[in-house]
Amino acid sequence: MFCKGVLMHIPKCETNELNVISFADALAAEGEGSLEYDRQKWLYVPNAYTEYRYILGTKGVNPLICIGINPSTAKPDDLDNTLKSVERTAISNGYDSFIMFNVYAQRATDPKSMDCCFNEYLHNENMEAFRYVLSSYGEGHTPAVWAAWGTIIEKRPYLVKCVKEMVKIGNEYGAQWFSVGKRSVKGHPHHPLYLKNNSPTENFDIISYLETI
Repeated sequence: MFCKGVLMHIPKCETNELNVISFADALAAEGEGSLEYDRQKWLYVPNAYTEYRYILGTKGVNPLICIGINPSTAKPDDLDNTLKSVERTAISNGYDSFIMFNVYAQRATDPKSMDCCFNEYLHNENMEAFRYVLSSYGEGHTPAVWAAWGTIIEKRPYLVKCVKEMVKIGNEYGAQWFSVGKRSVKGHPHHPLYLKNNSPTENFDIISYLETI
């Protein structure tokens, strides 16, 4: 159930029915578009409100990359409560910026509305976006990845497969995985919403976790 007044996004169709823009093309057009926001501050790909989103965050040399399940309605200068919590957590843990990334790029307020059929093309482009984020760290900084998908990982069988590929890609860049807050009975990392202020990051053994789910 969602609170009254919360902006909803219900997918129009399965993403396999959409003409999905590649991450490379969407990134190339990031400085264009009619949506007004500070492009020196924000990274928003695609740069318009669409049925999918690869990246939303602020620009810096040492971001905290938060991994949720799928995007909702947030956009630059209009963050929802989850993204506000992500930003607070990044700042309180000493990062100069944050990136909101997702296991699956389809935009949906209710994860139960996500694709029933896995869109391999959308997934592959999302992984290209993940590589881009991991490669953008400044010299001397190790990619910091915050697992934050909660129990929503159980909503679709393809989501665990997506996470496993993200771990492989993360290994190529020496990524360190973290969680924040109490984990679920099954070991799922806490969702960013309802975290206490100044909650610290904790090392997260992503390999052991994936062996148990």
